[in-house]
Amino acid sequence: MESMHADDFILNASSVEHSQQAEAIPEEARRQHAELSAQIERLRHEYYDALAASDGGEIELSESDAAYDALFEDLKQLEDQFPALVTSTSPTQTVGGSRTNTFAEVPHDIPMLSLDDVFSVEETHQWYDRCHNGLGVDNPQVCAEVKVDGLAISILYVDGVLTRAATRGDGRVGEDVTANVRTIANVPHRLTGQAIPRRIEVRGEVFFPTADFEAFNAARAKRGEKTFVNARNAAAGSLRQKDSTETAKRPLAMVCHGIGVYEAAADAPEEYILPDSQHAWYELLAGWGLPTSPYTRLISSHADIDEVISYYGAHRHELSHEIDGMVFKIDSRQYQASLGTTSRAPRWAAAYKYPPVEVHTRLLDIRTQVGRTGRVTPYAVMEKVLVAGSHVSSATLHNQDEVKRKGVLIGDMVILRKAGDVIPEILGPVEKLRDGSERAFVMPSHCPSCGAELAPAKDGDVDVRCPNQAHCPAQITQRLTFLGGRSAFDIEGLGEEAALALTQPELNRAEVISALIAGEPVLLAPTETEDLPPVVRVEAEELAERHHSELAALAEALLPPAQTPVLSSEADIFDLQAQDVRDLYVWKRAAFPQALREYYGVEESWRLVRAFWSTGKRLKGKDTFRKNQETRPTKDMLTMLEELEKAKTQPLWRVLNALSIRHVGPTSAQALADHFTSLEAIRAASVDELAQVEGVGQIVAQSVHDWFTVDWHHKIVQRWADSGVRMADEEKEALEQTLAGLTIVVSGSMPGYDREGAKAAIIARGAKAAGSVSKKTSLLVAGPGAGSKLAKAEALGVPVVDENAFDTLLEQGLEAVLAQ
Repeated sequence: MESMHADDFILNASSVEHSQQAEAIPEEARRQHAELSAQIERLRHEYYDALAASDGGEIELSESDAAYDALFEDLKQLEDQFPALVTSTSPTQTVGGSRTNTFAEVPHDIPMLSLDDVFSVEETHQWYDRCHNGLGVDNPQVCAEVKVDGLAISILYVDGVLTRAATRGDGRVGEDVTANVRTIANVPHRLTGQAIPRRIEVRGEVFFPTADFEAFNAARAKRGEKTFVNARNAAAGSLRQKDSTETAKRPLAMVCHGIGVYEAAADAPEEYILPDSQHAWYELLAGWGLPTSPYTRLISSHADIDEVISYYGAHRHELSHEIDGMVFKIDSRQYQASLGTTSRAPRWAAAYKYPPVEVHTRLLDIRTQVGRTGRVTPYAVMEKVLVAGSHVSSATLHNQDEVKRKGVLIGDMVILRKAGDVIPEILGPVEKLRDGSERAFVMPSHCPSCGAELAPAKDGDVDVRCPNQAHCPAQITQRLTFLGGRSAFDIEGLGEEAALALTQPELNRAEVISALIAGEPVLLAPTETEDLPPVVRVEAEELAERHHSELAALAEALLPPAQTPVLSSEADIFDLQAQDVRDLYVWKRAAFPQALREYYGVEESWRLVRAFWSTGKRLKGKDTFRKNQETRPTKDMLTMLEELEKAKTQPLWRVLNALSIRHVGPTSAQALADHFTSLEAIRAASVDELAQVEGVGQIVAQSVHDWFTVDWHHKIVQRWADSGVRMADEEKEALEQTLAGLTIVVSGSMPGYDREGAKAAIIARGAKAAGSVSKKTSLLVAGPGAGSKLAKAEALGVPVVDENAFDTLLEQGLEAVLAQ
């Protein structure tokens, strides 16, 4: 018998244990592992196949990054449960990727590994604790970096000269894209500075800067070309142009985040010592002229991890490029070597992923809605999906030309994102997933609210409008919602829900009837003496025997008579009393009472509920009501009435803006109010007199003049005046024109001012308060939440000051703040 070393025994014992574990794996787990692995490999190959087919265009994928991450996480959890499923070819043990024949192969001297992802702060703490325990060092320093959403690149410099650039490929072999990388403006062709190494391989990400991507897309749209949906995918496609002169037309950038091969210069001083710190290496690279991130921090605790994740999560859209997470690296290179790597990722680093800002979801329908000035716009109805931390099921599509430009069809799988993490936006379809059942959207010819024939306001307009402004229910609702908003009277409690109840209480009646025809039970409003709401339902035999038209009539008969709206115009809003809405009801989809769920077999249904008064006090923990409980106005209703009374004293510009005059916004309303000081003076002014006001112009002037020629508009103004709404401002002492002739943009919050108040302060001192940054902008005042405007200002070289300089700017002018 051969002798056996201790290591051999350990290996063989391990093999026996692994074999025993393998035998214990349930067949279902094996099947799940095989399916998940196949899906992940398919998506990996699809990415590189799409790159190969893109020819420098934007790549298109059938699944979002979030879907891929979810699959990968499921596989990791399955392998944690059954370790014997892990093999050398498992996706969790490989970097992934592939190569094409388009570019020459480049072997990486040191593999370009991936990073292990974590999706919660707790997992990030666990990673840090593992490093801490593995090193036996208390609170080791961590280099925290933003995770640039780009394409991994490796660039080799020999004697300071850019010699070769390669993609990551499969981690072992990449593709030669040297000619294309040479066209990237911030990648130096020759290193500068002291102690240039003989050979150094820097690694980083190629990306589209946010401001440049927006400008690039705007230029393509102007030329009638298809715009790019995703900055990261566009950057990946651009880097793989066969003709490097085409890549040169794309405003790409690169940022370094690592080092591969390093060989010191032969004449390097003996005392020259390379830094042990990752962070110090970045300073060294920057000294040689290489681009590094300005957003890197050194941290050393759980609290630091929490703070940096929270900070960049809140400010991610203010950075000069897109990010999808944070990367945490043990800062000491010596400690990194001690912790080592797995087959696919370093143990000394982890990538925290923010909730996705881009996801895929199904476009179920495209419907239309009517705005306060009659503009009819299409909007998307989608399968509910979680994006950037909240659920989204609808998004505006602006106009019929925009629907065509995006190329979306009803039934498409679409790419959805939140613009600025707030506004849902459909970027485009995933065309490769179409099966032929999709259909095009057709813009309606008549108003979906009142039935009036739609038409453009003038020849050449893209938008179509409902001409029935005085009586269209949807327009009345939207005007009422707007006048209660922050840029008008700012009335707490008068939002869209309240406005709908006041003007269209039966809006959902057709859906309620459809639910009854489908066999669902519907709850009516309980009386003050009933324990439970009464339930109505079309019986099963009726559903089976009756024609659809008969069923609709039968369902209608089961419901209370349709209500007349409390308000048929915004003219009467300031005369509203609590008693006017005591018996006003609305249809809402809500949970079914627990006491009735088992009998009817439903969790939720339509129910008729009071809009502004309480129905009775609910018993704690039960779905019954106290008998003989007197109804009373809700707290929200009382608040709204108090706010309506306060709104009567608002300044003239808010009154003017609340009238929903087309083209008039807060800025022009403030300019007109400051110049004329009364609504009567504005009404009496000629078009030329209105147009001469700074910040108004001919289009706004004509619109204001035309508005006052309409009879029913006069009735609104008169009713408001009769109700006590202030129609003139007091004479104000003229302010010193410290900002005369300037164009100022304010973005983010300003201490002591709301957004409209900040603009008003600028206008009052002679400047134009612009809403977007351009080359003509004199100054950007950037407070917290400044967003992409800050990035654009930096890209255009526009001067920027923070919110603390705002008062100085108003009092002393531009030169004073720039001199600080």
